[in-house]
Amino acid sequence: MSTAMTMKTAAQLRDTYLRREMFPTIFCDGCGIGNVLNYTLWAVDQLGLDLDRTVFVSGIGCSSRLSGYVRADGMHTTHGRALSFATGIKAANPDLTVIIFTGDGDGAGIGGNHLLHAIRRNMDLTVILVNNFTYGMTGGQAAPTTPTGSFSTTTPYGNVEHPLDICNLAKAIGAPYVARWPVSYPYQPIKSIAQGISKRGFALIEMLVPCPTAYGRRNGLKDLERIWQWYRDQVVLLDEHERIEQFGSPAERAALADKIKIGVFQDIERESFGERWSALVDRVKL
Repeated sequence: MSTAMTMKTAAQLRDTYLRREMFPTIFCDGCGIGNVLNYTLWAVDQLGLDLDRTVFVSGIGCSSRLSGYVRADGMHTTHGRALSFATGIKAANPDLTVIIFTGDGDGAGIGGNHLLHAIRRNMDLTVILVNNFTYGMTGGQAAPTTPTGSFSTTTPYGNVEHPLDICNLAKAIGAPYVARWPVSYPYQPIKSIAQGISKRGFALIEMLVPCPTAYGRRNGLKDLERIWQWYRDQVVLLDEHERIEQFGSPAERAALADKIKIGVFQDIERESFGERWSALVDRVKL
C-alpha cells in the first residue's frame, strides 16, 4: 500500500470518484459514515481499481446510501439483501470487483442469514459494515449490535440483550479477512479496506461509526465531541487486550469487560467460491 504522502486530498477524491449531483449528503452532523466513504475511496485509489470493473452494492439504511454517491455502477437493493445481489453479480461475472456497503441492522440483523452463507461460500466480496449500534434511518430501534443497557425506541428502559460480535462470528465461520476499526482511526481502516479488496475470498471490515441523532441523543451522547470521544474510550487494540489479559492488574482486566476490541481479527488464505466453481466447470467439460 502507498504511504500517506501519495494520498489524494478529500477534494481530489470528490472530484475523481463522486457524483456532484448527489450533494449535499443526507448524513447528520457528527455522523461518521462520510469518513467510511472517504476511507474506501482512498483504498480504491491506492489499489488503482478500474471503476468500470467495480460495482458497489448496498441495502437499506443510512450507510447503504453510500453506493449512490460513487461514480461507478452500483445497486441500491432491498433491506438485508445486499449480499444476495452481490453474490449474484460476482457469480455471473467473476472479473468484477464487488464492494458492499451495509449497516449493522441491514447486514447483521435483517440480512444476517445472507451474511452467514456468503462467508460459508467464501464469495470473493468485500463487505464494509457500518456499525452505529442502531437502526438509524428507520426509527432508532435496537439493532443486533446495540450494547446492553442502551436506550432506543424499542428498549426505552434499557437493552437487556447481549450484542452480536460480528467480527468474531465472521472469524468463526472462516472469513479469510476480518477487521474492525472506529472511524477515528483513519489510516488503519484504509489499509484494511485495501487488504480486504485484495484478499482472495470474503473480507469483512466492520466500522464503528458515531450516530449522534438516533443512538447518541437517547444515550447522553448527542454532543458531537462527546460521542466521538466516547468511541475512542470504548475501544482497545487486540494486542493491548491480550497483554492486559495476561499481565494486567485485576482492575485493568475488569475494565476490559466494557471495551470493544479493534484490529485485524483474521488474515488467512482459503479457496474461494469462484475458484471451486471454475474447477467444477473444467471437470464437467472434460
